[in-house]
Amino acid sequence: MATTIDDRPLSLRQIRIIYFGLMLGVFVSALDQTIVATALPTIVGDLGGLSHLSWVVTAYLLAATATTPIYGKLGDLFGRKLIFQIAIVTFIVGSILSGLSHTMIELIASRALQGLGAGGIFPLVMAIVGDILSPRERGKYQGFLNGVFTVASISGPAIGGLFVQHLSWRWCFYVNLPVGAVALTVITTQLHLPVESQRRKIDYLGSALLSLTVLCVLLVSVWGGGAYPWTSPRIIGLVVAGIALGVAFVINESHVSEPLLPLRLFRVASFRIVSGVGFLTMMAMVGTTAYLPLFLQLVTNTPPTLSGLLLVPQSLSVTVLAVVVGKRVSKTGHYKLWPVIGSVLVPLGLLGLSTLSPQSSHLEVAGVMIVLGCGMGMILTVIVVALQNDVDRRDMGTATGAYMFFRSVGSSFGVALYGAIMNARLRYWFPRLEPRTGAHRISISNLADSPAKVHSLPPALRSAVVESFARSLHVVFLVGAPLAALTVPLLLMLRERPLRTVAFVQNDEVEHGGSTPRLARLASDTDR
Repeated sequence: MATTIDDRPLSLRQIRIIYFGLMLGVFVSALDQTIVATALPTIVGDLGGLSHLSWVVTAYLLAATATTPIYGKLGDLFGRKLIFQIAIVTFIVGSILSGLSHTMIELIASRALQGLGAGGIFPLVMAIVGDILSPRERGKYQGFLNGVFTVASISGPAIGGLFVQHLSWRWCFYVNLPVGAVALTVITTQLHLPVESQRRKIDYLGSALLSLTVLCVLLVSVWGGGAYPWTSPRIIGLVVAGIALGVAFVINESHVSEPLLPLRLFRVASFRIVSGVGFLTMMAMVGTTAYLPLFLQLVTNTPPTLSGLLLVPQSLSVTVLAVVVGKRVSKTGHYKLWPVIGSVLVPLGLLGLSTLSPQSSHLEVAGVMIVLGCGMGMILTVIVVALQNDVDRRDMGTATGAYMFFRSVGSSFGVALYGAIMNARLRYWFPRLEPRTGAHRISISNLADSPAKVHSLPPALRSAVVESFARSLHVVFLVGAPLAALTVPLLLMLRERPLRTVAFVQNDEVEHGGSTPRLARLASDTDR
């Protein structure tokens, strides 16, 4: 098996230019997950098709989640640069078609195409960083990536609102074109990665089984307890089908020569731990981004714009802590302490959310969000460094993609769990708090999407609705705390290994903790 490498070494300047292009790719893919949220009412008013509204978001989510581990494997087989170029071009084409859509069906199909591209961007970016930087140097760079991802995700609704108000909802998609084009140009002209000459076999059956499994899981999380009762034949059928397809996927992976998700990865302790931490952390944390704005608007009567701004302290603290911790890891070579501390802060922050009341000040909310952000910033960057430090280069894209996949599935499970909890608690509390006059019988579940309608109700009824939501959402946040706390024993089991000080790709000016530049070489299996 021959390995061909571009003879030109990467300078520090080239690394920074490449990194800028990678961050642009992460920004547009993360932004597109949330930017359409505030534009959906306007889109429906323009295109019609109210019954298909949820699929504008769901189609993107399904395609992106199902393809994430597939992209990781394809990057290992065919080279990450080529697969990243394909992903970003697919994303840009999907963005153009989304902006040009004239019917809701066209928009949903275009959003699915966007998702097919977006599913590969973040895992491939993380793997490319793993190629061009050694684990010892990687922390300080990957902190910025997680910061960009968080800022883009949280600022998406606000940016979408600005486009809708001052331009058109179509600019929620057109904005991706110049940013994506710059990212594509930078990667095409500046990035030079090793490409291994070998016979490549694609696990088509495994890809199909995994995609169908993800489809079942996400449809259960989207439909369960909302469009269909949890005990409905459709939801039960999806659950059974998902389990059967998942088992078939595992059996297939144990027999094919080039599996999509090699089962040998699960023999690597850091892979098991990091994947579990990613799953549990995102499952616990989705409650803040999905339900805190609802709490603020319904319970504390906070305007929508301000409720979005109150998420900013979290994104800023994630960014700052990720960068600071990343630099400390690069300087000292020690990384285990930081995610352990973060795994304590996250459940404490969720417990703080569970104590908020209608009288809580915005300063209190911001303080809790800072605690959560600091915890997330300490966890997310470091665990990827630990994972990539332990796996062989042949599996780095696959391992990184699998980790991102488990994060996405954790978020989906979290949305389903919290939605079920909130609806169950609303059904418990509202009949007990509702005024007994019977003059204003309402369906409280229909009020979750209309805070303005809640605050226009008669005082006694409004008070009952607000109190019902407050008590129900308290339980949502409270359930998130023990889920997040489960990451503490997992991270305590993480074995801290010396971080490699050589990259997989040659660099002639890579700084190490701000010290003397050195020449890194392509690492062989014995280096790992």
